[in-house]
Amino acid sequence: MHTLESKRAPSIMERVRLAPGSRFGLYVLVCLHIVICCISLAQIAHWQSYMLYDAARLHYAIIAVLAFSTVSLLFMFTRFSFGYLIGFSLFTMILGFIWLNNFSKFNYDHRLAGLSAAASALLFLLPALLINTPLKQRYALSPAALEHLLKFILVLALGTIVVASFYNFRLVSIRQIYDFRNELYFPAPIRYLTGIILTVLLPFACACYLALNRRWWAAVPLLLMLLFYPITLSKFALFSTVWVIVVLLLSRIFEPRIATVLSILLPMLLGVILVSAYLNDYTQYYFGVVNIRMMATPSSAMDIYNDFFSGHPRTWFCQISFLKPLMSCPYQEQLSVVMEEFYQLGKFNASLFATEGIASVGLYFAPLTALVCGLVIAIGNRVSAELPPRFVLMSGVLLPPAFLNVPFTTALLTHGAGILFLLWYIMPRTMFQPSRTGGFPDQAQAEHAVETLHPTPQGDHQT
Repeated sequence: MHTLESKRAPSIMERVRLAPGSRFGLYVLVCLHIVICCISLAQIAHWQSYMLYDAARLHYAIIAVLAFSTVSLLFMFTRFSFGYLIGFSLFTMILGFIWLNNFSKFNYDHRLAGLSAAASALLFLLPALLINTPLKQRYALSPAALEHLLKFILVLALGTIVVASFYNFRLVSIRQIYDFRNELYFPAPIRYLTGIILTVLLPFACACYLALNRRWWAAVPLLLMLLFYPITLSKFALFSTVWVIVVLLLSRIFEPRIATVLSILLPMLLGVILVSAYLNDYTQYYFGVVNIRMMATPSSAMDIYNDFFSGHPRTWFCQISFLKPLMSCPYQEQLSVVMEEFYQLGKFNASLFATEGIASVGLYFAPLTALVCGLVIAIGNRVSAELPPRFVLMSGVLLPPAFLNVPFTTALLTHGAGILFLLWYIMPRTMFQPSRTGGFPDQAQAEHAVETLHPTPQGDHQT
């Protein structure tokens, strides 16, 4: 299958986006993001007792954050990729941990933990941002097959919603979901399908319909996302549709790198402003959901995992479900349950830096596992390298929260990141050929592009 190689000259908008001024604007945004992140964490100390702040140690925190912030230069000089989308969220999380590490009340080697976290972030980001050469596409869907795939995704999502609703369906407010969450039960296939469909398949279908300029069809996956809320009683399911729309609007105004930064900066900045200017039940709730739960909790999880595993045996990856039966494991429960029983702070799922790093191999070897994870993310870069950056952004838009809050293997398998890699690999590149009107071709145009402009040579395969 021939890969589309566009030889057209960059448009005026593309020249603006590639101009040096765009890089300066990105630099200013990242610097502002770092400052707002630290201010938000200082405010959080008033609400969460285990996230401390001490003015006497402020200068240590500032020095540590400034030193680590040099890593952010990687985001200025690399192009957008899947690794950029995931990497910036994880960079923010490590930044938050380095800040909290200077105020932590837990008893572990804080200097070693900070150095290990910074080294882990750097070794993860180097392959995740720099390895993006295209992987040769040996198989590609025809436009007709893609059409069938998108319809199958919608039918699968609807069928999963119907079946799952027999096990649980409650229309309750957000404040009441924790009264029922512990009662939820779904068979394993439904649990896996729910995570994969909500996190990957529906955003992918939405992005494809947008690329095909079928806006009404693109709304169908967004509506299906909302239907997962009364089934899962998950804030992620409730806010996923809003999040996709917000990132879509940002991507239409700004280039994908700036849209990625703004997608994290703007919600956090709004929380800082609301709590500072007008404090009531609604602003406190927003601050709790966005600034504390979405932004600070993944950083705090690293603090807690450092404390726990400084005095308890490491897992050596036995927490991975398919490895646990094959090896001796000191923990029979999931690590999130172990943390809940030990600290009484709720279930603490954690990212790859805490789970595959701190919990599995300890602080000295954690950077090596981060490097391996970065190389896996680079595979996603390679299979999506010839796709439009905006398409990659929109189809992967719900994966950053997954990588922030669950182990790396869980994000790949249970939340479907590995499936998204496969879908990117088999996407027909010709569907992204610009039409004469400046948009993307519709189905008939894509069919014509495949059959006449880029005929399939003998020896190549289409499915």
